[in-house]
Amino acid sequence: MEDLLNADGRATDHLDQAIGLVMAYAPKVLLAIITLTIGMWLINRFVAALDSKLGQKDPTLNKFLCGLVSVILKILLLISAASMIGIATTSFVAIIGAAGLAVGLALQGSLANFAGGVLILLFKPFKVGDTIEAQGFVGSVREISILYTIIDTFDNRRVVIPNGQLSNSSLTNMSVYETRRCDMSFGIGYNDDIDKAKAILQRLIFEDERALQDPAPLVVVGGLGDSSVNLTVRVWTKAGDLWPFNWDMQERVKKAFDAEGISIPFPQQQVHMLKAD
Repeated sequence: MEDLLNADGRATDHLDQAIGLVMAYAPKVLLAIITLTIGMWLINRFVAALDSKLGQKDPTLNKFLCGLVSVILKILLLISAASMIGIATTSFVAIIGAAGLAVGLALQGSLANFAGGVLILLFKPFKVGDTIEAQGFVGSVREISILYTIIDTFDNRRVVIPNGQLSNSSLTNMSVYETRRCDMSFGIGYNDDIDKAKAILQRLIFEDERALQDPAPLVVVGGLGDSSVNLTVRVWTKAGDLWPFNWDMQERVKKAFDAEGISIPFPQQQVHMLKAD
């Protein structure tokens, strides 16, 4: 009987301790949950407002900065909620630091991409909306995020390229200047009139409004090939007119040469058949 009474007494003590802990920590836990809920809502609202504001002024900086601000604010919110429960923030920060070091060592590539994103935003080799050629892809920059840059190719594919690769390798930005030079080459036969062919090319260029006259177009003999005289044509156009102008010129030159009797040589092979004695 005495053992039973002692057991009941210990159970009562444990129950009292449990009730005391619940009474002591329940308000803190509830306050922490409320703080987390309201804090997350406020952070999301703030980031959305920042996204809307920066999106109008600087689309390049927009996604990168919003993502970074969101991560930092949420970490600070978690630390604040932990301190409300009673967890020592110094220990919590130390744990986060140690975990961050371990994660950093495991995710060196991601850190390199983050550093690459910072370099891209600082030095601005390209911005959202620019047409670039990088890592074997050509397309328009859609978004520069914390770790990756997203481009949309002209055949409607979405390509995600790590920022670390973009910041440490060469790329071509085709949107920096308003004008670009269109380089073309047309071959004519050795028996054709060079001056006549050049005059036809100059006429076709002059008739096209997309061809800029300053700098002046250039039509010269660029080389003597195995079976053709190669005429080099260099014409400056607006950046958006480059490829349409190039494609149209290929067709118009072929039709004009045919109409004017200028030949365009193509590879031919002669086969001599020998009769057996």
